Amino acid sequence: MNDETSKTPAGTDDGEPPKELTPAARRALQEAEARRQDYRRKEAALPREIGGRGGKEPGRYGDWEVKGLTSDF
Repeated sequence: MNDETSKTPAGTDDGEPPKELTPAARRALQEAEARRQDYRRKEAALPREIGGRGGKEPGRYGDWEVKGLTSDF
């Protein structure tokens, strides 16, 4: 999972302060952060795979490659 919370910069380069968020937007950001923390906590609690292929989950990304040999299901 990516630790980056937003791809949008906080402010602009022309010196303008960032726009004020509405209460609903702030609440949505807080809920999203809570979901991310919950996901990271659950992921850390899972047992680590020994001798696995490493990298992203191939079933999710459709990317089955081991030692240069690729297969697609």
